[in-house]
Amino acid sequence: MIHIVFDIGNVLIQWDEHAAFRDVFADVAEIDRFFSDVGFYAWNAEQDRGRSRADALAAAPEHAELLDRIFERFADTIQHKVEGSWEVLNDLKARGHRVFGLTNWGAETWPVANDVHAELRDAFEDVVVSGHEKLIKPDRRIYEVLTARNDLVPGECLFIDDSPKNVDGAREAGWQALHFTGADALRAELEALRLL
Repeated sequence: MIHIVFDIGNVLIQWDEHAAFRDVFADVAEIDRFFSDVGFYAWNAEQDRGRSRADALAAAPEHAELLDRIFERFADTIQHKVEGSWEVLNDLKARGHRVFGLTNWGAETWPVANDVHAELRDAFEDVVVSGHEKLIKPDRRIYEVLTARNDLVPGECLFIDDSPKNVDGAREAGWQALHFTGADALRAELEALRLL
């Protein structure tokens, strides 16, 4: 039996990082200029790696007040599910597959995700959250955390992620992997593999 491992952000839950800033900037282009000026995505990745909110703000003191909005308004950034993905997940479970989660997500914002999307609490047999492990995909070690913790054989795990580099990371760890581009395409790929 193949075990299915889902990424969460932009596979099951849409992440709209702009939502935390729309009321202080004129438009998305202006938000993106701010993101570029402060190196937002690299800064945010450090929370995924386990950095605390306090340390994150201390790392960018000149922008701390604005950047703190990503924590204050995090719930606004994850309001929407990815259409069709949850149905695929539930169909896989109905077919008897063990289903796990493996996500690059900050330790301090992960509880917010579970509040906004309560079904996360029951969706997976286990979830590896990068902020808890202080490791982020595509580091091979984070894939090994999940297999070791759940006594899984890497080659029997199929990983689904929207990031090609994270898909490559899974393959380097000995897993099977699919690049997620949408729920319909995912379902077709799983059917072709006779997993659905």
